[in-house]
Amino acid sequence: MATDLERFVDAPGRDEKIKQVREMIDRKGIEYLYLQFVSVTGKIMGKGIPADHWETVAKKGFQLVYGATVNLFTDRAGNYLGYGPEAAELVGIPEPETFMQLTLAPQIGRFYCTLFRNREEKEDPGGYLTSDCRGNLRRMHEDFQKKHGRSLRIGTEPEMMWLKFDENGKPRDGFSKPYCYHIDQFESLRPVSMQVIKYARMMGLDMIQGDHEDAPGQLELNWMFDDVLRNADRLTTYRQICAQVARDHGIFACFMTKPFMGVSASGCHHNMSLWRGGEDEFVRTGNDPDDLPGMRENYMYVKGGENTFMPDDDDPQMPGKEGLEAIGGVVHHLQALTAVGCSTVNSYRRLWDTGFWAPVFADWGFQNRTTGLRVSAPGRFEYRSVDSMVNPYLMGTTLLAAMDDGIDNKLDPGEPEERNIYEAIEQGKQVKKLPMSLGEALEFLENNEVVRRGMPGEMYRLFHEYKHDEYARFMSTVTDWDNDTYMECLP
Repeated sequence: MATDLERFVDAPGRDEKIKQVREMIDRKGIEYLYLQFVSVTGKIMGKGIPADHWETVAKKGFQLVYGATVNLFTDRAGNYLGYGPEAAELVGIPEPETFMQLTLAPQIGRFYCTLFRNREEKEDPGGYLTSDCRGNLRRMHEDFQKKHGRSLRIGTEPEMMWLKFDENGKPRDGFSKPYCYHIDQFESLRPVSMQVIKYARMMGLDMIQGDHEDAPGQLELNWMFDDVLRNADRLTTYRQICAQVARDHGIFACFMTKPFMGVSASGCHHNMSLWRGGEDEFVRTGNDPDDLPGMRENYMYVKGGENTFMPDDDDPQMPGKEGLEAIGGVVHHLQALTAVGCSTVNSYRRLWDTGFWAPVFADWGFQNRTTGLRVSAPGRFEYRSVDSMVNPYLMGTTLLAAMDDGIDNKLDPGEPEERNIYEAIEQGKQVKKLPMSLGEALEFLENNEVVRRGMPGEMYRLFHEYKHDEYARFMSTVTDWDNDTYMECLP
């Protein structure tokens, strides 16, 4: 019986795509290839090879230690997280349809890869590697589509900050002033933003709008929503582009959630909707359709179909029944989902600094920025309790798990809250609060079987181990605040 790996490599039409990639490599003078996948935290991992070896690696893949899916980091005790040195090596198989010439480095091509267990493993040899968060998202979305006849489309709003370096070479102050929507501050970063937009469009991101946000050096540049997996790939690509553009300009691209108190943090709101039907359409994003930098699949966006989140005819605000059930699942599991959407110790600085519209309550409403979830426009929900450090692949799988539960069990999200949530609480409303530390969020996740289904196989074990170690490191660290507050105290 063929293994998952063998079926993947021998999939119909794949050999022709491999030939198409070779033609593009030769025609564009590409010399080197990045073979990349995504770790448990969303970090881009992988290997590089000379382009001469494309056909071989396309068939046989490359090997890398299992621990690379956990960043190959050690815990507080110096032990490797997730997998020890005795573990086997994974097999990464590049996906030819994801081939893209790096417009910021034209001699290099890039692929996303699907990960498999080693061919010689005693258990499930050549099986899908469940610590591959990107592969998990593809498979879980396919299962969700088969079960419910609906597909998840997501658009993300990736806020981040552009910082200057201090005299010691450390990123510190924002490049611009913290004035939200001010064109003058937006203009001050124009050489940076225009280069990001240029590279992003050439690599298939259909850029639609941008603005200066209300933190120092903070920009938000948006592209069109799409299938959940493709959007996650584009967010990952966007981060890579920002990092390189920052190096080109001698500044720093900061995706840390809350580098400054007293101003807004960097969120990454997820605008989501469930659709029946729809077809992929080619979108020209500033490219010549006859001479694209990458395979045509990179420029496809799903269009049309029936949006099941659209309001019913009798109420232009209230989403339809199918949409409410799915959102009921998200609202019901919002506390556990926070461990994924707010995945770092620093994430909770954002939630504590509540004067800056930080969503800290597990509720929903219309255009209501004080709740964790809101109807941002007819037909879409904005999930707000997610920040710039999110792993979008894990966010996608756990949202699918929550929506699946909501649909299966017809979960009611309750009445939408139209008041400021703080005023509603003063008036007696009982509202569940989101966890206010990473440790608390991890406890909610540990006790939530549904959301953990979005981390199948070994994925939850690795996330749990990595994030508990991160929180333990924080709790065992003496900070400047400790010294400033307690050093000169006499009990």
